[in-house]
Order: sequence, then C-alpha cells, then structure tokens
Amino acid sequence: MTAGQIAIGIIAVYLLVLLLLGILSNRVFRGTAADYFLASRGVGSVVLLLSVFGTTMTAFAMQGSSGEAWQSGIVVFGKMASWSGIVHSACFFLVGIKLWALGRRYGYVTQIQFFRERFESDGLGLLLFPLLVALVMIYILMGVIGSGKVISTVTQGALPQLFAHTKGGVPYWLATGTVCLVVLAYVFFGGVRGTAWANAFQTFVFVIVGIITFAVIADKLGGPAAATRMVQEYNPTKLKRGKTEQDVELYKTKLAAFESSPRTSVIKPHPPKDVSQLEFLSYGLIPLSVAMFPHLFQLWLTARSARTFRLTVVAHPVLIMIVWLPCVLIGVWATSAIFDGRAVIPPEGSPNANAILAIMVSKLAAPALGGLLAAGILAAIVGGLDAQFLCVGSMFTHDILAHHRRAVPLNDTQLLRAGRLFVVLVVAASYLLSLWLTESRTIFPLGIWCFSGFAGLFPLVFGALYWRRATKAGAYASTLTTVIVWIWLFQQSNYGKADEVLVLGVLPVIWIVGASAAALVVVSLLTAVPSPGTVAKFFGTSADGR
Repeated sequence: MTAGQIAIGIIAVYLLVLLLLGILSNRVFRGTAADYFLASRGVGSVVLLLSVFGTTMTAFAMQGSSGEAWQSGIVVFGKMASWSGIVHSACFFLVGIKLWALGRRYGYVTQIQFFRERFESDGLGLLLFPLLVALVMIYILMGVIGSGKVISTVTQGALPQLFAHTKGGVPYWLATGTVCLVVLAYVFFGGVRGTAWANAFQTFVFVIVGIITFAVIADKLGGPAAATRMVQEYNPTKLKRGKTEQDVELYKTKLAAFESSPRTSVIKPHPPKDVSQLEFLSYGLIPLSVAMFPHLFQLWLTARSARTFRLTVVAHPVLIMIVWLPCVLIGVWATSAIFDGRAVIPPEGSPNANAILAIMVSKLAAPALGGLLAAGILAAIVGGLDAQFLCVGSMFTHDILAHHRRAVPLNDTQLLRAGRLFVVLVVAASYLLSLWLTESRTIFPLGIWCFSGFAGLFPLVFGALYWRRATKAGAYASTLTTVIVWIWLFQQSNYGKADEVLVLGVLPVIWIVGASAAALVVVSLLTAVPSPGTVAKFFGTSADGR
C-alpha cells in the first residue's frame, strides 16, 4: 500500500469511530430538549475536561504551532501556549463556574439568555445573536477548510486513476463534504452528549499522536539535545525572543556561507525576527476569547456540579503543554534539521508554514505515522466543529424561535426538530461557503481576528458577572464598540488576507478589548443603575447606585 492509501484507511477508521460514538450516545438519549442540548447537566469531571480541552484546541495546536514556530521560533510557545494555559484556566474559574451556577439556577441553555435577563433587554439578545453567529461561522470555516486541506494533502497518490487531477488524493470538495457529514451525523443523533463523548475521544487521539510524532522525529534527529544543537548552529535566534546586532551580523555570515555551498546539504539560515515585549504581552488577551465562546458556554452547562470544574481548571494547562510543546519543538527543529546528510526542509523555495509538520513526518517517519498524524490533526479540527455546529443550532432554537414565540410555547419535540434542522442548515452553509471562499488566506491571522472578536466581548461578560453597576446602555455601548472597532481594523488588514496582524506594534485585540471595556464603564456610570430586582437576582443584594 502507498502512503496515501494507508492515510485513507486510518482516516476512514477514525471517522467510523466518531459515527459509532454518535450511535452509542443516541442509545442513552432521553428524548428531551434538555438532554439534547445539555446532556441533562450530567457530564462528569473527566469527560468535561477532555471535551472542553478538545473544543478549545484547534488545528493551531498541531499544524499552526509547528508552522508558526518554524517562522518565529520557540517564542511561539510562550506567546500562545503559555498564555492560553494561564488565561483559559482563569476564565474557567472566574467565568465558567459562575455561569454554570446561574444557568443551573435559572435554566439557561445559551449565553444570550443570561445577557438578556441580566441587562433586562430583548434587543441586546437580538444584537448579540448575529454577532456571535458570525464569529462562530468564521471559526467553523477555518476548521472545514483545514480538514479538507489535510485530507487532500496526505492522501495524494492513493487513487491516481480515480482522482488524477488532484495527484491521486481525495479532492478538497469530497474531503470537506465527508467530514461535514460525519460531524452532522453524530451531532444530529447524539446532541451535546455525543459531542462531549466525541471530543473526549478526539482529545485522546491528538494527545497520543502528538507524543508519538515527537518521539519518532526526535529519535531520527539523534535525540532532542542533538536536534536543538543543530538549531544553535544554524538558526540560534529561533531559541530566543528578540534579536541583537550580533544576531543580524551572524545571519549575514551564515547566508553568505549558504550561498557558496551545495544547496541540498546546507541549511538556509532564517532572518532573525524580533518579538517586542509589548507584542508578546498583547497575546495574553487572545485567550480571553474562551469566556465568550458560545460552544464552550454550552459545554460548561453540562457539568454535573461545581466540583466537576476542578479537574478542568487544574489539568487544562498541563494538557496544553503536552500537546503544544512537542509540536513547537518540531517546528523549531525543522529550521535546521539535517538527516542522512541532507536538509529535511528543502532550502530552495519557501514551503507553506501549515505543511511543516507534515513535511517533517513524511521525511522522518513511516507512512503509517503520516496517516495517524492526519487523524490527529482532524481530531483537533473536528473537536471544535461539532460543538460549534450544535451551539449555533441551540442559539437559534432558544433565542430566536422559542423566545419570540412565547404566546405559543414550543414543546420538546418541536424544540428538538427545530434545533436539528438548523444544525443541518448550518452544516450545509458551512460546506458551501468553504467551497466558495478563496483558499489563499492564511489561517493563522484569520484565527487571530476571530479570537479578537470574541475577546472584545470579554468585558461584557465579566462586567455582567462581577459589576452590579453595569447597565443595559453600557452593555449596548460595549457590544457596538466591539463591532465597530473590529470591523474597522479588520478592513485595514484587507479582510484577513494580510499576514501582518499587528496594529501599532501590538495585536488588534488590545484596541478592541480596551475600547469595549472603556465603553462599558463610561456609559454604565452615566446611565441609571439596573433595577433592584435584577441586582438581587444576580448578586443577592439590592441596588444602591454604588
């Protein structure tokens, strides 16, 4: 069998397991809307940890981290993984547990229900719905496009007679369509329980695959120490955050040596990059986005009790380190790796950053590992897609259809039918949009923009939970400011096509979150306090204007 055929077999087994999980979860389905959307609030600690982690880890955790490390160096672990480990757990503790408690007390299924009652405004819900759906759709499209690219790349050569125009690989349209159908099947039948079970399985897959990949590649390069020494020799700036004048001079010397040597056996030095302290710190605001992910909110509400969160808060940073560190190191090693006297990454041309991990595996590992890697990357991608599909269907069902038909309430059967139908429509729309959108856009900066939008709403949820003085007018001002600033900055980046995401030396999230927080505080202080009943409901005391 060819490497492509082995990859098809492994991917087929992986997708079949997902379908079986959906069937098994449907066997314990209770037939109620509460069970479909919240698993009857009965998910335990281990499944909550694995499902939350699987949902927050996307293809960036494997493809993206290796590709960005190849470009920027070891600093990627600090500015992405370290910040995520710290901030994610803080958000779970400070935001997730409080929202779970309020959701359990008042029967919330979506975050819009919470905001609507906290700020006494149906209009705020109508404003948040299209904004959250738009941001989730960007997130979904990143996953759908990424899954199609992975499958079509790793299966090349498998079916040359059937798909000659794609070098024998599964075509992009068929790959994305297959993934969408599989995810739709287990979400449709299993609901959030099927999603939680599938994410738990997928977390296990990409954690194990990441460890195996790291061990095999490190062994081929002579061990971690030997691989790192190659980086110290050819690209030492990849092992630190900034650059000095000596680094620039050393780069010029090594480049001259490279240009006068046989290209196949010498590493091409990378120009030193500098990540300023301010830019590094600005990455710390990106993980605030998890506090406003609608799909994560829905998973939080499935927890059996507040104690269920303990394992997630403590173990989430550990899992991030286990997944990210091997992938980042592989990306760093790729800048300087030599095997059998030749550069592993061809010095001529510039490979796509998202393909670095796949290139390292194809050059240094057996074909079967390439198929396992594809399954691992798909697990990281699909682990977010399923929850995102379900949360959009849930928001439509509860925040638009059911809420605005209060005169004739929907029964459980109607809620289930509406929720499932909207999930089907969302999956179909995502698939068609993935075929229509250009694939020339780089996924990493597009992800930064998506997360920046969610992070811009962090002041809203934090203020709603901890500041009794936050008002309806302040909530409107914060939300609208987020939209306006995000759209304007996104437009300046040519709608995500520009690889450069910095604005005045920092990520756009700084300006978006800052403007959102300022709008919430200033407008809330200038407008009337919330009603005593609302303050008593959410804070247990009456309003006194302070």
